[in-house]
Amino acid sequence: MPPAAYPTSSADLDTAPAPSSWRQALRVYAEPASLRMLALGFSSGLPLLLVLGSFGFWLREASIDRSSIGHLSWIGLVYAFKWVWSPLVDRMPLPLLSRLLGQRRAWLMLAQCGVAAGLAGMALNDPQTALGPIVWCALAVAFASATQDVALDAFRIESAGVERQAALAATYQTGYRLAMIWAGAGVLALAAYAEVAGAGYQPGAWRFAYGAMAASMAVGILTTLLSPEPAPRPPSAARGAAAWLRETLVEPFADFFRSHGRGALVVLALIAVYRISDVVMGIMANPFYVDMGYSKAEVATVTKVYGVVMTLVGAFVGGALAMRLGVMRVLMAGAALSALTNLLFAWLGTRGHDVTGLVLVVAADNLAGGIATSAFVAYLSGLTNIRYSATQYALFSSLMLVLPKFIAGFSGDVVDRFGYGAFFVATALLGLPVLALVALARRSTPVRTP
Repeated sequence: MPPAAYPTSSADLDTAPAPSSWRQALRVYAEPASLRMLALGFSSGLPLLLVLGSFGFWLREASIDRSSIGHLSWIGLVYAFKWVWSPLVDRMPLPLLSRLLGQRRAWLMLAQCGVAAGLAGMALNDPQTALGPIVWCALAVAFASATQDVALDAFRIESAGVERQAALAATYQTGYRLAMIWAGAGVLALAAYAEVAGAGYQPGAWRFAYGAMAASMAVGILTTLLSPEPAPRPPSAARGAAAWLRETLVEPFADFFRSHGRGALVVLALIAVYRISDVVMGIMANPFYVDMGYSKAEVATVTKVYGVVMTLVGAFVGGALAMRLGVMRVLMAGAALSALTNLLFAWLGTRGHDVTGLVLVVAADNLAGGIATSAFVAYLSGLTNIRYSATQYALFSSLMLVLPKFIAGFSGDVVDRFGYGAFFVATALLGLPVLALVALARRSTPVRTP
């Protein structure tokens, strides 16, 4: 269906027409566009843990120090700069592929094949003896994954109207989190399966696990091949190289500031810090589990399966609440809950090896994260102009990572100096400015031009 009109202000995200019943609100999850986002969300979610989360577990098992693990989390900054090449993804056709598949699917296919190749490269190396090559492969995975996200965000935004973006975000998050179960619990389970009992660190087990992850990208590749290309965007009026460059590189950003006026700075500040508590805390989560003595099986079951299920519950709750109550109200609740649940990790650090405590903390943290993420994705989608969907959404989703990922790179140094408890409390305090910015963004009324 063609995209609906975009909201004219942040406040409009709270006052859009609500479905007449909860059944009607939930029925949208069975629509074809939502189901496609389930599989494509899986393809998008698979690489992230494999270069950041599970990769950290692998590095710690290979006796890489916490400070280095923290610094290597800067690989994630690749995602923060995807806006740099997003105009090319938005506008530049790929030879042959764009003619066969269309603009969005061509870039999706190229990026998904790049992710698979990078993961295969990681599988062929061992961080204990070849840290450099495996880091370069991880960087390649991150670059291809970020490119996939640019194309997929545009594909999602152009596949349905703004009134369905929260639902598409929820099904996208479902696929994304299912991939995180596979890239988290699955990769640990496969590595454990391939190990020889009592033999200590075994790089061959991790090679087997990462090889299986590379093969799993077939889900996204097949879905891209079978999905319809979204309806073409309004044609560009640009003529000549200079006009094309202006339309491609300048207009997406100029349009945002024209549309949102003085409120643009508040919106950008909110985007820059909304997920800061979760992102900074998350880098040290896997080293924390290793240092607290949790086994691969415990981490896989509790944090990578049960925790992701709770995130899915939160995503669906957040999507439904956003349709009924408005995005901005749920955005505020998600910000508060995400910061508060970090304090539970500080409490868990005083418990030693406590599996029951781990279950409770992971449940609360992931439920809050799912609610916050669904509302945030819907908020970003509502800010985007259909003419520049890939570029503008890439700018928003990149901006939300720059500061958090940069700060997260020092997380290992903070833990080494002050301990896990102080670190988790500090990450909770980082969420306080977010609440004020949500309140400011809710009161602002930036006008979007047609």
